Amino acid sequence: MTNPKYTVDTTGPKIDAFLRTVLDAAGFDLSYEIVAGESVNPEIENPELTVKFTGRDVDLLLSNRAELLLALEHVTMEVLRVPSEDHSRLSFDANDYRLLRIEELRMSATAAAEKVKRTGDPFRFSPMNSRERRVVHLTLRGETTLRSESAGQGAFRHVVIYPAGMASLPDPPPPAFRPPTGPPRDARGRGTNDRGGNRGGPPHGRRGPGRAGERRPFNRDPK
Repeated sequence: MTNPKYTVDTTGPKIDAFLRTVLDAAGFDLSYEIVAGESVNPEIENPELTVKFTGRDVDLLLSNRAELLLALEHVTMEVLRVPSEDHSRLSFDANDYRLLRIEELRMSATAAAEKVKRTGDPFRFSPMNSRERRVVHLTLRGETTLRSESAGQGAFRHVVIYPAGMASLPDPPPPAFRPPTGPPRDARGRGTNDRGGNRGGPPHGRRGPGRAGERRPFNRDPK
């Protein structure tokens, strides 16, 4: 077995230094633990290093299919200059989101496959990242009457399931951009005044009473 490229001792302090800066600036009430990678689905993802988040604001990380969690993971790897081929070696998680999402994708892939078999029409999933597309492809790899392929570009890349003999369809155009409506809102979804300040909250970049936001060192187990 080869030695891991990313470890708690070598890469952990770099991740910790970056996350402390970002989370302090954002004012999130979060703790995190950096541990050796672990996965119950190693054929799908088998990270060498995992960052586990806990705390009062963990729901913010997991809203909109963990959009903020995955964005924080991506930005961290960009700052650490982790090459794209190594992105699967690092994983950010909270409340077992990764495990639950894999099971959700497996069920969706199986249901979509049955629909394609029944109707003979292709099925197009919503955009997914590369790890999630891999889950769909692996779930359907044993099928003989249909096939799955990735389509689209960039943030709109997704999976399409076809009957085995059907040719690939052209990619649909990306959705048109729609500017947000309504009053401005801050990162926590609260309304802001015309000057951009928080209504009823502390000044930008400061925590209110009872929000010390202290995080334990990355190499200690949460209590």
